[in-house]
Amino acid sequence: MRTPILYGSVHILFYRNGEVLLLKRQNTGFQDGNWSVVAGRMDGNEEVVAAAIREAKEEAGVDIRPEDMELIGVMHRKNMSSEWVDFFLIAHRWQGEITNLEPDKCEQLQWFPLDELPSNMVSYIRVAVEHKHEGLWFESIGWS
Repeated sequence: MRTPILYGSVHILFYRNGEVLLLKRQNTGFQDGNWSVVAGRMDGNEEVVAAAIREAKEEAGVDIRPEDMELIGVMHRKNMSSEWVDFFLIAHRWQGEITNLEPDKCEQLQWFPLDELPSNMVSYIRVAVEHKHEGLWFESIGWS
C-alpha cells in the first residue's frame, strides 16, 4: 500500500462593503502573477483556526480572535503530485490595518468588488470566493 502525500492549508477570506481582499502572488513558484487570498500551509501540531490566525498575522499584519473566525468550507484538491485539504475561513473582525508583510511573495494586496474579480485568479480560490457562504460547503478539485 502506497503512503499518501497529504498537506493541509488555511485560506482566510476578508470581506468589507461588498469587496474581498486578494493578494497577487510572486516569487513562490506556484501561480505567480495570479490573485489569491491570505493563506498558508499548516505547520503541524496546529489547530485550523490557530493556523489561520497565525497566517493572517504573518502575511497581513492583523490580529484576529478565535471567536471572530468562521470555518465556511473545505476542499480536497489534487495539485500535480500532491494532495491538499484546504480549510476556508472568514475573518468577521480583525484588529490592525491590513498590510503586506511578505512583499517578497506578495506583489500587492487589493480589495476587489465581488462582482469585478480579476480574470487571473487562482482557479480554486475563485471557486471558494464565489461560493455561497450559507453553511459549510465541500468541494473536490483537480480529480479526473
